[in-house]
Amino acid sequence: MSSYRDLLRTPGVARIIAAQLTARFPFGMLSLAFLLHIEQVTGSYGAAGLVLAATSIGQAIAGPLTSRWMGVWGIRKVLLLTLAVCAVSVTTIALVTMTVPAYMAVGFVAGLSTPPVQPAVRTIYPKLVTSQQLTPLFSLDASAQEIIWVLGPVVTTFVSTQVGTVWGIALAAVIMVVGCLWFISSPEVGRVRIPRSRRKLGQVLKRPPVLLATVVGFLLIGACSAVEAGVVATFGHDGLEAGIVLAIFSVGSLAGGLALGHTPIGPYALARRIFIVFAGLAVASLFLNAWWLSVTLFIAGIGIAPALAVLFAIVSASVKFSDTAEAYGWVGTGQLIGAAMGSAAAGFLIDGSGAVGAFWVAGVFALFGFVIPWIGHRWHPDLRGRDASPIPDTEPINTHPS
Repeated sequence: MSSYRDLLRTPGVARIIAAQLTARFPFGMLSLAFLLHIEQVTGSYGAAGLVLAATSIGQAIAGPLTSRWMGVWGIRKVLLLTLAVCAVSVTTIALVTMTVPAYMAVGFVAGLSTPPVQPAVRTIYPKLVTSQQLTPLFSLDASAQEIIWVLGPVVTTFVSTQVGTVWGIALAAVIMVVGCLWFISSPEVGRVRIPRSRRKLGQVLKRPPVLLATVVGFLLIGACSAVEAGVVATFGHDGLEAGIVLAIFSVGSLAGGLALGHTPIGPYALARRIFIVFAGLAVASLFLNAWWLSVTLFIAGIGIAPALAVLFAIVSASVKFSDTAEAYGWVGTGQLIGAAMGSAAAGFLIDGSGAVGAFWVAGVFALFGFVIPWIGHRWHPDLRGRDASPIPDTEPINTHPS
């Protein structure tokens, strides 16, 4: 913990972590808020899953595009534009009663305009700390973001059940605006200029570590989204049990991230961390009560933040600085497609087989999330004894006298 305290004393680090966590906090609320609101309006978890899927697909399409735009127009301009559109779209879902296709269309726009805070901050981090501090910073960030998933579901469940689902969404919209404006106004955001990438869109996926991180992120977040839907379906939305169980899931991730943050990252690091997730989810569906789910999901959660930290580190160490934002955009896209697939599959299985179906989906996603990086370990950079800084961009030097 002393090393984390030293890291937070580095100028700008604590401020930028706090600002970006506030900006991203609503996205720990909106999936559950949309799920509760659409299910209440339509009476179907399947319909709610479709709206979540449409939103996630919009986010997935936007990820690499808006991240790349930051190298063309600058971080602040892209964040302000996307924030304005996203806030209006989210508010529309809360206040306007529509058909399911209309909800899906507005959700898609909300996803398409999601402010690219995560790719921005991942790109800024290497400019704030030394190369030796970068991997611990990724781990600290992955752990700290679990605050979003600890408090987000609890806040959403409380507001949505005690006040109303409209207010649950509205609160998320307000926090999104306040948090993004704080992040945008941070001096660190203004000081970092992302170079314009010289490669075509998508070329960065030809780097095996980026592709591996994208695929594994898809599976890991798909499992987590299925768990979220399953927990809500198990306990309904008449009490706080769902939010509390999901918070415990995230507390496990927070604990795992802090405990394993300094563990060397070898070729099998990603597979080993996701095996912890699979082990917990494999037994979670045996008994759908609060105590059993709290214990098994806490165990599963221990592997999540450490796995995400590995994803961030192997991407950073494998691409040039000008490509980092787009690379993280693609990784985010993989995660969001996973969220869409996990939510949709879980929603339909809940309608057909009950809440246990969602945990079956989560277990299958986590199993493949373990197997693929184990088989593909040769694509996984060995960062033991290395730092995770991006490859420097170089310019041709004129050696001829003028």
